[in-house]
Amino acid sequence: MAIEERENATVITHALARHTLTELRSVDTEQVAFRKGLVKLGRICGYEIIDGRMGTEPVEIETPLATTTGERVRRMDDVVIVNVLRAATPLVEGLLKAFPRARQGVISASRDEEAGRDEDGAFPISVDYVKLPEITEADTVIVADPMLATGSTMVAVLDRVLDGAPAPDALADLLVLSAVAAPEGIERLAETVPTADVVTVAVDDRLDEHGFIVPGLGDAGDRAFRTT
Repeated sequence: MAIEERENATVITHALARHTLTELRSVDTEQVAFRKGLVKLGRICGYEIIDGRMGTEPVEIETPLATTTGERVRRMDDVVIVNVLRAATPLVEGLLKAFPRARQGVISASRDEEAGRDEDGAFPISVDYVKLPEITEADTVIVADPMLATGSTMVAVLDRVLDGAPAPDALADLLVLSAVAAPEGIERLAETVPTADVVTVAVDDRLDEHGFIVPGLGDAGDRAFRTT
């Protein structure tokens, strides 16, 4: 199992995940390769979540020759994936290769960079669209966004996800999945939504004065969709 538990975060250390993230970080990686890299990373992370969080249960089956006991992943039909538009779209595409029967939700949320950060280091967040499936106590909920920077956007997103859902500690699992995370964002989530577990491929050094992750990988949405 290629997972390392750290304070307030779980880091996926799978060699292919680290290799793919290195390609995503490179300024020489162009749009198509960047999108494909996010898809690949989502698939790898999905498999590691299955292995590290869900486990298997025994099941009796008939082979062409005999009756035997095999294993099936538990709760595969009880997964909700929330796509934080737009940057998470390729990451979610990869997750769906691991969880093909997952119910899906989308939330459009963005930070007001012109307004700047407040004294607590948070940005004001605009949530423009929310469409979520029913969430039950049996569900593993995965909220995907490639970048966990200040945590401002994710806190706003989780507020919408949990509105009307079972209490967070009643869910089978509540995971925040990112490619890279800043210590500031991890700390903010630990303080505001302590029942949400951050799962990431790398905990980076810091945020710069504009609230961008350093070393990071740039703006994931712009790089994936060729916008500025």
